[in-house]
This record gives sequence, structure tokens and C-alpha cells, in this order.
Amino acid sequence: MKVCTFCNSIQNPSLKFQSFLLIFSATLLICLTESKLQTPPLILPLRTQQIPSGSLPKSPNRLPFHHNVTLTVTVAVGTPPQNVSMVIDTGSELSWLHCNKTRDYNNTFDPTQSTSYSPVPCSSATCTNRTRDLTIPASCDSNKLCHAMLSYADASSSEGNLAADKFYIGSSGIPGLVFGCMDSTFSSNSDEDAKTTGLMGMNRGSLSFVSQMGFSKFSYCISGSNFSGLLLLGDSNFSWIAPLNYTPLIQISTPLPYFDRVAYTVQLEGIKVSDKLLPIPKSVFIPDHTGAGQTMIDSGTQFTFLLGPAYTALRTEFLNQTSGILKVSDDPNFVFQGAMDLCYWVPQGQPKLPPLPSVSLMFRGAEMKVSDTRLLYRVPDQAKGNDSLHCFTFGNSDLLGVEAYVIGHHHQQNVWMEFDLRNSRIGLAEVQCDLAGQIFGLTV
Repeated sequence: MKVCTFCNSIQNPSLKFQSFLLIFSATLLICLTESKLQTPPLILPLRTQQIPSGSLPKSPNRLPFHHNVTLTVTVAVGTPPQNVSMVIDTGSELSWLHCNKTRDYNNTFDPTQSTSYSPVPCSSATCTNRTRDLTIPASCDSNKLCHAMLSYADASSSEGNLAADKFYIGSSGIPGLVFGCMDSTFSSNSDEDAKTTGLMGMNRGSLSFVSQMGFSKFSYCISGSNFSGLLLLGDSNFSWIAPLNYTPLIQISTPLPYFDRVAYTVQLEGIKVSDKLLPIPKSVFIPDHTGAGQTMIDSGTQFTFLLGPAYTALRTEFLNQTSGILKVSDDPNFVFQGAMDLCYWVPQGQPKLPPLPSVSLMFRGAEMKVSDTRLLYRVPDQAKGNDSLHCFTFGNSDLLGVEAYVIGHHHQQNVWMEFDLRNSRIGLAEVQCDLAGQIFGLTV
């Protein structure tokens, strides 16, 4: 998820980080049970297939699902349908597409070719009332259309007009979904962003995809072995896969400058390395009077980032427990992605990493355990002799200027993540996500 910025402060402390693209075969499962579709439960097995935008007359039944800094899925928009690839982002509200005026991008949506496309006037209730949770208020352009501007902590930005059009999920079309038709964008990593057509906002804001569709629950599961994935939309009960432990969503009704009220905010209460609970005061994990210090679950961020005091304690203990096991990089000038400063040299011929101490994030009522290959990430194009560079997959939020704890999707691998909006909670369970796909009769 990207961090929106406003008035030189970060009101939505979420972020999107740069990384090279790793495309993987995957299965995307969509379960529609209570949305605007008003249909019986629908389960669609969807597999990876690269489909150029606009190449098919209807929505494809094979969806690309990418896994790196982002998780993406291809849907269809407009009449006739145009295929678009969208980042699934639980940290953003407004869904948006690169429109045909964005000449720097090959993957675009052309509103002039859609007979169901309808721009949103700035006098409409959608523009005046439903944009209240956007960090930068919507405005009125010279054509009296609703104008939106999004800016992010990685210096990228996007702006354009709000519009409504028909979105296709599988074979079902949902008319009138509001999104941003962006004709001006700037990205700090344009090569990667050009590979997608836009972003699907999945947070709790009134204009998010899940809010507009009326879903009260959705879930996803990302495999750590073969990179398969499942996405379930709807209020079906799949708790039989594994018992879920729930942590409540934290809500603050009073607007605060650093608190994102529509993010999936939970309460982090402690961190363990192996079985050792780190001596971090619980006050470190509680948002202060400005809202700084919230903990967000974010599918749009790759790794996990902790505020300085918690990160320092974790880094110190992990370094102590890996002493003699791994060779620490001694380059003080190398900081991966601007926030990850604990790296190791690992022999390239070594078939697997040595046993590593696990890291457990302890939430109120639930725990997320990070172990094995999820703890270290091999940095592309970084080698010394016969060694490759691997960095600790937790970073320091302070180095990014982000006043929040952000739990990225790399640490959500092989964890069933259920977002229960009706009961304001998130459920977690350790599962083998590739096996979960087999349970549903899906093959990768």
C-alpha cells in the first residue's frame, strides 16, 4: 500500500516499495456471496495467463496474479469490456486506472471506447460526501468534473477525474462502480508501475472496492513455496480450513493528523525472537495523541516496517541470536529499500539457509509467526565473490519518515488472512496456502 501525503505530513502511513518483478503461477479464487450481484455463491478457479488489455471481448477466466511488491489481478472494465491489471491494496481506498491520456504507460483504460463510462460531476453527492476519507480533498476542474489527486510517500503521484463504469468479476458485470480515471501520473519506479493498469482499493473507506460491492468479509492466502494465491470475496465461512485467531480492528472516531481511520488497524502488543519476549514497553505500540504509531495490515507493501524503538530491539536480538550462524555485511552505506540495514552474506552454493530464530508479532488475541525463508530476502544483483546478499525482512519506519507499523504481504505468506468487516476484526491462521488451493479443487 502506498502512503498518501498531505501538507508535508503523512496522514495515511502506508507505502509502496520498489522491487524487481517476480511473476508466478497462481490461482485466484473469487467467492461472491452477498454483493451487489445478488447471486448464489459463485466460486471461480482462475489461473495465471498474460492477456493484453482489450484483446478479448469479455472478461477472461484466467487471471494474472503477481507477487513482488504488489499482488495484482486482471479484471475487465467498460462496455465493451477492456481487460485491466490492478494491484490489490488493502491500504488504499480509491481504485484507479491509467487512462488513455497517460502516454507513458502501455497498459491503459480508454474511457472513450466505453459506452457505460460516466464521469462524476463535482456537484454530485459522490464528489462532495464520499471523498471525505481521501487525504487530499476532491476538487472541481474546469469542466465541472470531480477531480482527485493522490500523492504517496515514495514521491509518486496520480491525478484525474472520478468516474463510474461497469466492472466484470468473472462472468458477472457490476455497473456504476466509482474509480479514478487518471490521466497524469508520476512514479519513482515507472518501469514496474507500467506493468499494471491501476490499483484496486480494498480498505474500509466508502469508495473502496469492497465497500462499493457491499462485501462484509474477504480473505486471501499467499503461498510461500510455489507462489500460488487465493482471494475470496464474500461472507462465506471457510474457517474449517484452520481455526482462526481474531484480533479486533482499532477504530478512532476523532480525526487525527497521523491516523488513517479507514486502514485495517490492529493492536501490536509485543514481539518475540524465538521464545524470547523483547523488553519493549507496550506504550511503544500504542498510537499517540497525533495518531502516530498505528499498526496496519497491508497487502500493498512487501515487507514489514517497525517504528525505531521496536525495530532497534528486534534488530539487536536477531543479530545476537544469529551470531556465528550468518556472516553480517559490514557495509554501513548499504540500506536495502532505504530502511533495512541488517544484511548477511550467504554462500551462493548453499542449498538453503541455516536454521534461523523465528520472529513472532503478537497482536491482541492473535499471533503471526515469521520463520525460515520469510526472514531473509535475497537482494537482486548484490554479490561479493561467491556470496549473495540477504537482508532481514523487517525495516525501520523512521528511516522512511513513516509514523506507523506496517505489516507487509511477505510476512503474510502461508497465513490465512480474513478481513471480517461486519465484526470489525481480522482472523489469522497458519496454513499451507498451496494445499488450501487443492482443498478447493484448484491446481497450480
